[in-house]
Amino acid sequence: MSGTQPGTPAFPEAARDAVRDGTLRGNLRHATRTIRGKRARAVAELDDWAELRAAGKAIKDRTLRHLDHYLVRLERSVTAAGGTVHWAADAAEANRIVTGLVKATGEREVVKVKSMATQEIGLNEALEAEGVRAYETDLAELIVQLGRDRPSHILVPAIHRNRGEIRDVFAREMAAWGRPAPDGLTDRPADLAEAARLHLREKFLRAGVGISGANFMVAETGTLVVVESEGNGRMCLTLPETLISVVGIEKVVPTWRDLEVFLQLLPRSSTAERMNPYTTMWTGTADGDGPRAFHLVLLDNGRTDTLADEVGRQALRCIRCSACLNVCPVYERAGGHAYGSVYPGPIGAILSPQLRGTGSAVDASLPYASSLCGACTDVCPVAIDFPEVLIHLRERVVQGGETTRNGVRVRLRPAKGHAAERAAMRAARWALDHPAALRAGQRLVSRTRRLHPARLPGPGRAWTDARELPEVPPEPFRDWWRRTRGDAR
Repeated sequence: MSGTQPGTPAFPEAARDAVRDGTLRGNLRHATRTIRGKRARAVAELDDWAELRAAGKAIKDRTLRHLDHYLVRLERSVTAAGGTVHWAADAAEANRIVTGLVKATGEREVVKVKSMATQEIGLNEALEAEGVRAYETDLAELIVQLGRDRPSHILVPAIHRNRGEIRDVFAREMAAWGRPAPDGLTDRPADLAEAARLHLREKFLRAGVGISGANFMVAETGTLVVVESEGNGRMCLTLPETLISVVGIEKVVPTWRDLEVFLQLLPRSSTAERMNPYTTMWTGTADGDGPRAFHLVLLDNGRTDTLADEVGRQALRCIRCSACLNVCPVYERAGGHAYGSVYPGPIGAILSPQLRGTGSAVDASLPYASSLCGACTDVCPVAIDFPEVLIHLRERVVQGGETTRNGVRVRLRPAKGHAAERAAMRAARWALDHPAALRAGQRLVSRTRRLHPARLPGPGRAWTDARELPEVPPEPFRDWWRRTRGDAR
């Protein structure tokens, strides 16, 4: 995965700034609550939702256990259907492959379907460095691109923008991209969508190269699948002469029967629809229909390292529905930019540190960007146990974390932590090893509870700035048990 940009703040600092932005918090609160309410109603329509969820989890786990087998089978199927498969170990290699393929066509413009994988590797920037302009065609991605912004949500990348801000971006920026916004543009959704449609139409018709990701890849037939709601994906996937798809290796599913499960899970979890308005599937190339050349770039970029972690690998089950973001109290208040990654919210907190390593301050902070409330796990359509992975990654950070140097994953030295924290942990260990001392300490704390301060002094002050100290009971539990039950143990 592309490393964090220099100067990117760790989550606590970025979140501190975000929560002070009243407009951002209002936009997020309105959008996430609307989406999760619709999702809950869509899921409630299915009596077998729990069984579908269990099936999705089982399919993903089985596929990940035998990922090498299914990837080889996928390559054979794509090649037999007239496509070409490329393997990319990291972001740099993937960008070299894609830019080389585009330049070989002689084209200097490409149209793109919304793709998390191409954002992950920084493909637009790599293309621009080689003199190729990439046009995002998803409405929300177009808003982000025109506004020189960053996505802040998996499903709705411009969720942090309201309609007035979007109108201002269109009015200010569209002319620089080839077609001015209509005069008197309003902030009505229909008017904004029409402005985007007019802006993109000629680009669809003249583009010689389309670039996409994929929601799923079927190993059995070599078929790729993109689900979307606007129709821009269908245009990008069918009109250009050359189609290049950059897809993470974890997106493979074994058979069409397996795909059927996910085509029920994904739309209800993401857009709260029974099925997506556009589901495009293609298998290699066909004479007289669609692109004449198809290239599939299979992206590793840290996924193999993640797969090797028996606890952390469940993050690779993710089907990018964004349901976890919409129920997360931390995301709703901090927004997506605070995560310093193209994968925000709970999935970003467990996926980015595994793909990039925990060697940077940004990635080391992400496993702590959670209250461990478990709401994300409750809604995940493939039953990822987010709290389990978060705690596992916190342990990794404390033990020293890891990073990638020259393509090799390197373990870092364990963190020493604060001196006061280390002293407290040593004292706790000693007390727990000496039951008599522990009982004496508990009694002392109970009998002096009226003298306890409301806030801790010194280094502990920062902790009690954000939370209350727990109330000490009038007597220790052991003494209460002896008094009420007559048991001296």
